[in-house]
Amino acid sequence: MNTETRESIILWFKIAGIHNRNILESNRILREYDITVAQFDVLAQLGKAQEMTQNTLSEKLLATKGNISQLLRSMEEKGLVCRRQEWKTKFVTLTPQGAALHDKVVPLMESFQKETFQGLSPEERKTLLRLLRKVEPMKAHEGESPREEAAQE
Repeated sequence: MNTETRESIILWFKIAGIHNRNILESNRILREYDITVAQFDVLAQLGKAQEMTQNTLSEKLLATKGNISQLLRSMEEKGLVCRRQEWKTKFVTLTPQGAALHDKVVPLMESFQKETFQGLSPEERKTLLRLLRKVEPMKAHEGESPREEAAQE
């Protein structure tokens, strides 16, 4: 195995390990509120947009139409979201219960993510972000992922 291949594999393991630990800790935090990371993503997206089509939400979450339907169904059963249909378009909004939960969990998750990278200086965070964008396989329009676009709003 050459050096470039070995380094690429090590990078992949490091990134995967950070991601896996982050998801585990995120799920631990969100378990107290009886939601998953995927459900949190829906709350975060709808909390900013107020209302969104189901297709747009699916694109922003990088989820399939089938996955988003199942996810929203479980959130409807918990009373967190409401779906309505106009012609062929389904719209999704947070219920008052969903909006209240959004207001509780978003600050917790923002704080957790900030703590995750507190060991890096502002310049190091910018460099890491630049490097990750450079290798990111799925590029949205103008070079940013849907999640990055949401974080900037």
